[in-house]
Amino acid sequence: MLHQRTERAGLGMALLSAATFGTSGSFARSLTSAGWSPAAAVAARISAAALILALPAAVLLRGRWAVLRRNIATITIYGVLAVAGAQVCFFNAIQTLSVGVALLLEYSGTVLVVVWMWGRHGHRPRRLTAAGSAVALLGLVFMLDLVGDSRLDAVGVLWGLGAAIGLATFFVMSADTDSDLPPVVVASSGMIIGAATLFGLGALGALPMHATFGNVAFAGHRVSWLIPLVGLSLVAAAVAYVAGIAAARLLGPKLASFVGLTEVVFAVLFAWLLLGELPGGMQLFGGALIVAGIALVRIDELRPAPVRRAVRPGVPAR
Repeated sequence: MLHQRTERAGLGMALLSAATFGTSGSFARSLTSAGWSPAAAVAARISAAALILALPAAVLLRGRWAVLRRNIATITIYGVLAVAGAQVCFFNAIQTLSVGVALLLEYSGTVLVVVWMWGRHGHRPRRLTAAGSAVALLGLVFMLDLVGDSRLDAVGVLWGLGAAIGLATFFVMSADTDSDLPPVVVASSGMIIGAATLFGLGALGALPMHATFGNVAFAGHRVSWLIPLVGLSLVAAAVAYVAGIAAARLLGPKLASFVGLTEVVFAVLFAWLLLGELPGGMQLFGGALIVAGIALVRIDELRPAPVRRAVRPGVPAR
């Protein structure tokens, strides 16, 4: 019973994380359309989110700062790869690739999680997981409307695969971080390091950093630029990262990463509700395939592991 409650809580957290991550496109669109560079929007998003989470993180760590110092190397890798690295790679990928192709490459990180679990922990994927992976990735192709002309560039593909590594790092490290570190602390400290990395790259000229501070268009209205920024930092970063870390700890990186694919479905739904971008029939079909792929992986997770019979000396194995 306790195990079932834990799994339900994990699935709820994973869906909450996917849904809140899915709002980022709608919030960011209003800023980038008003003249913000994507890197500036992301840097502002995660630095503001880090500040929002700083106080609860400090309260949770009161008297236990040694735990943070003990895990500083892990959190640094998490902040650089899972927070800053994934987004820097994605924004470089879309310079030469269509957004749909770049997203497909990034979300192939779910397959990298399966490969990592196989190579690192010996969890060889079974047929249902392999089938679920194929069905979910096919669903992404339909959701992202990749049937039309999509220009491929070798450098862009490499950037996209870098984003996939960042995404896989997020799920693997979220599941494996020290249990003494609350998810709020991991998210806040990781985003501080990620923001510092982005601002550092901006200072070196590696990323364009420019922003405007007037009214912007959002959900059919003219509003202050602070409104979408608060949405990006509070909803699409603070809540999304904390829920994602908690989900990975409860479900494990493999299942959490597959449930995370629903972020694309939520992104399309929020674009429909907030921006009036109505999803087409192919996108709806793709969403159904993603859900079906997740269901296959979930069913495979529920199946008992195969039991290997011990072979007695002198008795040939059958």
